[in-house]
Amino acid sequence: MNVLITGASGLLGRELAKTLQRAGHSIVAAGRSAPAGLKEASFLKADFAELPDAPWWESRLAGIDVVVNAAGIFRELGRQTFEAVHARGPAALFEASARAGVSLVVQVSALGSDAAAKTEFHRSKRAGDDALRALGLPSAIVQPSLVYAPEGPSTQLFHRLAVSPVLALPAGGQIQPVHIADVVAGIEAVIAQPPPGPVTVAFVGPEAMSLRAYLAALRRGLGLPAPVAWLTLPPAVFRALGHVGGWLRSGLLNRDSVDMLLRGNTADSSPFMRLLGRAATPAGSFVDGSRAPALRAQAVLGLALPLMNGAVAAVWIWTGLVSLGLYSAAQSLQLLADFGLQGSIAVLALYSAAALDLALGVLTLVARGRLRRWVLSCQLLLIMAYTVMISATMAHWWLHPFGPLSKNLPMLAGIALLLASEQREP
Repeated sequence: MNVLITGASGLLGRELAKTLQRAGHSIVAAGRSAPAGLKEASFLKADFAELPDAPWWESRLAGIDVVVNAAGIFRELGRQTFEAVHARGPAALFEASARAGVSLVVQVSALGSDAAAKTEFHRSKRAGDDALRALGLPSAIVQPSLVYAPEGPSTQLFHRLAVSPVLALPAGGQIQPVHIADVVAGIEAVIAQPPPGPVTVAFVGPEAMSLRAYLAALRRGLGLPAPVAWLTLPPAVFRALGHVGGWLRSGLLNRDSVDMLLRGNTADSSPFMRLLGRAATPAGSFVDGSRAPALRAQAVLGLALPLMNGAVAAVWIWTGLVSLGLYSAAQSLQLLADFGLQGSIAVLALYSAAALDLALGVLTLVARGRLRRWVLSCQLLLIMAYTVMISATMAHWWLHPFGPLSKNLPMLAGIALLLASEQREP
């Protein structure tokens, strides 16, 4: 069959397209950009944020047998809003599918997109679901729970949490995670045997569990013993972290994700099992044993790098503040005198260096792309330069019991690691 997949450049859309291609179907990949690694697929440039109407879609659905809407966002950014990407855009696509005589429409929604939905993410998904139901087409609204996909950002976050030796978690509700391979297999089964009318199926794992139990299962899968400690985080504190994450607009932590985890969502797994014709993969078997060492290393690095970045920034900021007055200016000037700097030149050097330290610390936290690489490179050169200078003029500092020079070595290693981890993007 000819299958059009929106969101084909996303993780689920791409995996589904590859699977359907192997089964002999022809794929039209629709999205903002052509999916990488998807060979022999036609590409249709389409962006729900631009709100193409039903006639626009209808003219492009000629010869299409199946439409799968796998487009979605987890955080709004600019024109990419929940209303546009989850509700109005899909509604126009579904209307066009009815006009064009498409045999089957599959809507990838989310578990929790129901009458009790509280977050904008879930409410917008439900609006798209309702638009499809109202048309009465042969269609399936599949509602996955928390999806495990090793390459997915949310799964990588859970891996990082799982490898942490100490975990502070809210009590939260029950979740029912499902493996991406099972989600793809379920959609493939729907396409093989289309329903006569609109159906809604929860794509969930075989068992409900707490977030703590899920992370423990991932930890075992990654080949690690039990964590040192489990701490219960009050919901109010977790919600406050969500507010901060939303304000910073970074990562997956925001008010919606916090609310969804605290609410939890589960469903009867038997309809999904019947669709698959087998049991879904349990959480304890999510991690591929052959990939466990690599996934564990990736998770540890993903956990360590932000901590290292924060520590490096704190050192520069604290050094700047100390030099600006927390430490005696007279003693600071005495140290500079050992380098032959005195008088107004020494004062200028002291406060210029302090301002530079503060700037490097702040930029370590906020800079991105080329600027960030430049900042980290400057830090390396600066530390190496003054280490050489001090070694040449006051070599006895290497023997100081507090290690003022030897402590430069882990700083250099940490900054070099941060610089090496930077992707070479503009």
